[in-house]
Amino acid sequence: MATASALRSRDPISILCSQAANQVDAERQSPDMTSSLPKWFINGRKGWRHVIQNFTPAWFAVTMGTGIVSIILHTFSTLYPHHEGALYTLSNVFFAMNCFLFLVMFLISVLRYTLYPATWKLMIHHPVQSLFLGTFPMGFATIVNMYALVCVPAWGGASHDICWAMWWIDVVVSLACCMGLPWQMMTKHKNAHETMTAAWLLPIVSTIVASASGAVVASILPDPEHALWTIVVSYVLWGTGVPLALVILTMYFHRLAVHKLPPKEVIVSVFLPLGPLGQGGFGIMGLGAQAMRVFPQTKTLPGAEMAGQILYVLGWGVAVVLWGFGIVWLFFAIASISRSKFPFNMGWWGFTFPIGVFTMSTLSIGDELPSKFFKILGTIFGICVILLWLLVGSGTVKNIVRGNLFVAPCLQEMERECRKADKRPKRQPRQTRQELQELQGQQEKQETQDK
Repeated sequence: MATASALRSRDPISILCSQAANQVDAERQSPDMTSSLPKWFINGRKGWRHVIQNFTPAWFAVTMGTGIVSIILHTFSTLYPHHEGALYTLSNVFFAMNCFLFLVMFLISVLRYTLYPATWKLMIHHPVQSLFLGTFPMGFATIVNMYALVCVPAWGGASHDICWAMWWIDVVVSLACCMGLPWQMMTKHKNAHETMTAAWLLPIVSTIVASASGAVVASILPDPEHALWTIVVSYVLWGTGVPLALVILTMYFHRLAVHKLPPKEVIVSVFLPLGPLGQGGFGIMGLGAQAMRVFPQTKTLPGAEMAGQILYVLGWGVAVVLWGFGIVWLFFAIASISRSKFPFNMGWWGFTFPIGVFTMSTLSIGDELPSKFFKILGTIFGICVILLWLLVGSGTVKNIVRGNLFVAPCLQEMERECRKADKRPKRQPRQTRQELQELQGQQEKQETQDK
């Protein structure tokens, strides 16, 4: 009788609600909570497929750091003739290592977006990871520079044409990053002023690096017309990057003043402002020197010889101003990281390249003056960059062995959202009138049997 009384007190709707609740409870207790994750997603931290799937563009920062070390060592070999042989050989070792790393990372990236095409959309829509696409052309630019400095003089022949073609490829990719990624930020990404980091500079700096690389490439081109085109395009690249970088630095300073220092996980990014300032100064000096050499040969502009000299002097003056601005940001960066400890991650590679290009700017200013102060200071900076490369490189190898670095934030966010969706109660399909009538009939039949 108790059962009949309980059944009589419940209508068909309450029974359906109870069944739905029981079904939801069963789903919550189910061990399989990844049902909404895509089939291609690899859940785990082992295996080569996991490495490929989680290989982010940030890895190309390794080639940037390795490449700038090779360039600094090559510069040291000319500054210190007594140690030229050892420094030149060591520079070539780093150059070969950088070429190998870049090729491996490029192939892994191609595999990632070929085997798992959906990762491209996830990455390009991620407000942080997508910015690291700018590291690809910057890492490639270091290879172009060393190819111009080492391979072209040694090989001759058509090597200068190959170098020029490589530079044009870098120009196209750099422009795509400089214009495409900021547009992506404006239209797709969800950004907030308080979460802004100096990583916003990465797509912009790519054209500044390509501009500075253009000055190096122009110096080895035998055809004055080709050299002239390279110089003019490089000035345009400099104009697309440096002013926009200064705008972002203004926003970044305001963010630091209002919202204070960034979290310790990304605190190393405070060194990134040295990149556009150091590379911008190095590039504008190199372009001025090449303009002074090429303009009289091509009779570019009225009074070509004087025009080249004016660009040379202006370039040196602008470089000194940017160098002074860089000293301010170097102080902010050192003061920021000295406040507390911070965990190792791929962001540590942000130490090497920005300080490295600031080193090259310092050495170039010292060479043009000439000045022992800038030469000694640049040497100290360069030694610091090499030591930092050893520190960060050893930390990277150690964490690769432990499997801690192959983690893609865009995939982590997707997994987190899918798991949240799995835990939400699923809406039950609406019952038809016929089903309700059948259920009510079963209830009445049960009541009759109980009586």
